[in-house]
Amino acid sequence: MSGSPFVHETACIDDQVSLGAGTRIWHFTHILSGSVVGENCNIGQNVVIGPDVSIGRGCKIQNNVSVYKGVTLEDDVFCGPSMVFTNVFNPRAHIRRMDEARPTLVRQGATIGANATIVCGITVGRYALIGAGAVVTRDVPDFALIYGNPARQHGWVCACGEKLPKDLCCPACGKRYLLRDGRLAEAETAEQEAG
Repeated sequence: MSGSPFVHETACIDDQVSLGAGTRIWHFTHILSGSVVGENCNIGQNVVIGPDVSIGRGCKIQNNVSVYKGVTLEDDVFCGPSMVFTNVFNPRAHIRRMDEARPTLVRQGATIGANATIVCGITVGRYALIGAGAVVTRDVPDFALIYGNPARQHGWVCACGEKLPKDLCCPACGKRYLLRDGRLAEAETAEQEAG
């Protein structure tokens, strides 16, 4: 995909917003000032982004998602329909706490399932897979499979999204992984770092 961004006529794009080439913005979406959306993203219906949010290249944000100030999405992140980010840990309507916003980082290739909730102040690791409806309250390791309320780890996934068996060799794409000190890494990368 390339060329100019597509913005649906019902979308509202504030001043000082950067949209990458090939990005598509759909119905009733609002992108607030200071936000940057990378190339070839697909931003669904009724999405709110910003202010001052950074979204990498190739991200897919499904319908009814709000990406608030303090949230950063790296490249190729998938946000499922109606999933929720928070940015203040203990909000009160009668007390202004935006200066207490806790940053949330979603690393490259991570997937967040429909209706999941990401409590602010955490990092979701590279290629992690968070199941639908999960309530995530702490950091998620790279390649981790997380689901439940509260969310817990239930194994590992390949960068292609398939659950890894005990031998850590992906049955779908054949990629191999190594587990060291509780952290999963692609075998090639881990071997290069060790050698």
